[in-house]
Amino acid sequence: MARLMIRDVDWHAGTVTLRGTKSLRQDILPLPMETGQALADYLQHERPHSSNPAIFLRSQGGRDQPITSMAIQKLIKRAGHRIGLMHFSAHALRHTLACRLVENGSSLKEVADVLRHRSLETTRIYAKLDTPKLSAVPLPWPGSGS
Repeated sequence: MARLMIRDVDWHAGTVTLRGTKSLRQDILPLPMETGQALADYLQHERPHSSNPAIFLRSQGGRDQPITSMAIQKLIKRAGHRIGLMHFSAHALRHTLACRLVENGSSLKEVADVLRHRSLETTRIYAKLDTPKLSAVPLPWPGSGS
Protein backbone atom coordinates (compact mmCIF):
# COMPACT_ATOMS: atom_id res chain seq x y z
CA MET A 1 0.00 0.00 0.00
CA ALA A 2 2.87 2.33 0.71
CA ARG A 3 3.94 2.35 -2.94
CA LEU A 4 0.49 2.11 -4.53
CA MET A 5 0.03 4.67 -7.31
CA ILE A 6 -3.19 5.88 -8.92
CA ARG A 7 -2.01 4.41 -12.25
CA ASP A 8 -1.78 0.96 -10.57
CA VAL A 9 -5.57 0.67 -10.38
CA ASP A 10 -7.36 -0.47 -13.53
CA TRP A 11 -10.94 0.52 -12.76
CA HIS A 12 -12.37 -1.05 -15.93
CA ALA A 13 -10.67 -4.42 -15.46
CA GLY A 14 -11.16 -4.39 -11.68
CA THR A 15 -7.50 -5.06 -10.96
CA VAL A 16 -4.62 -3.54 -9.03
CA THR A 17 -0.96 -3.90 -9.97
CA LEU A 18 1.49 -4.33 -7.12
CA ARG A 19 5.03 -3.18 -7.97
CA GLY A 20 8.28 -2.82 -6.10
CA THR A 21 7.30 -5.11 -3.28
CA LYS A 22 9.59 -7.12 -1.04
CA SER A 23 9.60 -9.93 -3.58
CA LEU A 24 10.79 -7.52 -6.30
CA ARG A 25 8.12 -8.66 -8.72
CA GLN A 26 5.01 -7.20 -10.25
CA ASP A 27 1.63 -8.85 -9.75
CA ILE A 28 -1.79 -7.97 -11.12
CA LEU A 29 -4.46 -8.89 -8.58
CA PRO A 30 -8.25 -8.69 -8.64
CA LEU A 31 -9.68 -5.64 -6.91
CA PRO A 32 -12.84 -6.67 -5.04
CA MET A 33 -15.78 -4.39 -5.83
CA GLU A 34 -16.22 -3.23 -2.21
CA THR A 35 -12.51 -2.40 -1.95
CA GLY A 36 -12.60 -0.56 -5.27
CA GLN A 37 -15.63 1.45 -4.13
CA ALA A 38 -13.95 2.35 -0.84
CA LEU A 39 -10.78 3.35 -2.70
CA ALA A 40 -12.74 5.49 -5.18
CA ASP A 41 -14.59 7.16 -2.29
CA TYR A 42 -11.27 7.90 -0.55
CA LEU A 43 -9.76 9.35 -3.73
CA GLN A 44 -12.80 11.54 -4.39
CA HIS A 45 -13.54 12.74 -0.86
CA GLU A 46 -10.65 12.16 1.55
CA ARG A 47 -7.31 12.24 -0.26
CA PRO A 48 -5.62 15.65 -0.24
CA HIS A 49 -5.53 17.37 -3.62
CA SER A 50 -2.02 16.77 -4.87
CA SER A 51 -0.03 16.21 -8.04
CA ASN A 52 1.78 13.35 -6.29
CA PRO A 53 0.75 10.07 -8.02
CA ALA A 54 0.72 8.01 -4.79
CA ILE A 55 -2.72 7.03 -3.55
CA PHE A 56 -1.95 7.37 0.15
CA LEU A 57 -0.16 10.57 1.12
CA ARG A 58 1.14 12.39 4.15
CA SER A 59 2.25 15.98 4.38
CA GLN A 60 5.85 16.41 5.45
CA GLY A 61 7.66 19.72 5.38
CA GLY A 62 4.86 21.28 3.36
CA ARG A 63 5.13 18.61 0.65
CA ASP A 64 2.87 15.64 -0.03
CA GLN A 65 4.79 12.37 0.08
CA PRO A 66 3.71 8.73 -0.15
CA ILE A 67 3.11 7.09 3.19
CA THR A 68 5.76 4.63 4.31
CA SER A 69 5.41 0.97 5.20
CA MET A 70 6.38 1.94 8.77
CA ALA A 71 3.42 4.34 8.90
CA ILE A 72 1.11 1.52 7.82
CA GLN A 73 2.54 -0.80 10.47
CA LYS A 74 2.00 1.85 13.17
CA LEU A 75 -1.56 2.46 11.98
CA ILE A 76 -2.39 -1.24 12.20
CA LYS A 77 -0.77 -1.54 15.63
CA ARG A 78 -2.76 1.46 16.95
CA ALA A 79 -5.99 0.01 15.54
CA GLY A 80 -5.27 -3.26 17.35
CA HIS A 81 -4.61 -1.43 20.62
CA ARG A 82 -7.91 0.45 20.30
CA ILE A 83 -9.77 -2.87 20.27
CA GLY A 84 -7.72 -4.32 23.12
CA LEU A 85 -5.13 -6.37 21.22
CA MET A 86 -1.76 -5.47 22.70
CA HIS A 87 0.37 -7.70 20.44
CA PHE A 88 -1.13 -6.84 17.09
CA SER A 89 0.71 -6.24 13.82
CA ALA A 90 0.42 -6.44 10.05
CA HIS A 91 2.55 -9.57 10.27
CA ALA A 92 0.06 -11.12 12.72
CA LEU A 93 -2.77 -10.31 10.30
CA ARG A 94 -0.99 -12.23 7.55
CA HIS A 95 -0.48 -15.23 9.86
CA THR A 96 -4.12 -15.14 10.94
CA LEU A 97 -5.32 -14.93 7.35
CA ALA A 98 -3.14 -17.90 6.35
CA CYS A 99 -4.40 -20.01 9.27
CA ARG A 100 -8.05 -19.14 8.66
CA LEU A 101 -7.78 -19.93 4.95
CA VAL A 102 -6.32 -23.38 5.73
CA GLU A 103 -8.89 -23.98 8.47
CA ASN A 104 -11.63 -23.23 5.94
CA GLY A 105 -10.33 -25.68 3.37
CA SER A 106 -7.94 -23.69 1.21
CA SER A 107 -4.89 -25.53 -0.06
CA LEU A 108 -1.39 -24.33 0.81
CA LYS A 109 -0.98 -23.36 -2.85
CA GLU A 110 -4.07 -21.14 -2.65
CA VAL A 111 -2.78 -19.54 0.56
CA ALA A 112 0.63 -19.01 -1.04
CA ASP A 113 -1.05 -17.25 -3.97
CA VAL A 114 -3.03 -14.94 -1.67
CA LEU A 115 0.05 -14.10 0.40
CA ARG A 116 2.17 -13.90 -2.77
CA HIS A 117 4.73 -16.39 -1.49
CA ARG A 118 7.06 -18.02 -3.99
CA SER A 119 7.73 -20.99 -1.72
CA LEU A 120 5.22 -23.34 -0.12
CA GLU A 121 7.70 -23.71 2.75
CA THR A 122 7.22 -20.03 3.59
CA THR A 123 3.46 -20.54 3.49
CA ARG A 124 3.73 -23.56 5.83
CA ILE A 125 5.39 -21.27 8.38
CA TYR A 126 2.60 -18.71 8.05
CA ALA A 127 -0.22 -21.25 8.12
CA LYS A 128 0.72 -22.93 11.39
CA LEU A 129 -1.92 -25.49 12.08
CA ASP A 130 -3.35 -26.29 15.49
CA THR A 131 -1.77 -29.76 15.74
CA PRO A 132 -3.35 -30.67 19.13
CA LYS A 133 -6.81 -29.88 17.76
CA LEU A 134 -6.10 -31.83 14.59
CA SER A 135 -4.94 -34.88 16.53
CA ALA A 136 -8.32 -34.99 18.27
CA VAL A 137 -10.11 -35.36 14.92
CA PRO A 138 -10.67 -39.06 14.24
CA LEU A 139 -9.84 -40.07 10.69
CA PRO A 140 -10.65 -43.42 9.10
CA TRP A 141 -7.71 -45.78 8.82
CA PRO A 142 -6.45 -45.89 5.20
CA GLY A 143 -7.98 -48.85 3.39
CA SER A 144 -10.61 -49.49 6.10
CA GLY A 145 -13.42 -48.39 3.80
CA SER A 146 -15.01 -46.09 6.40
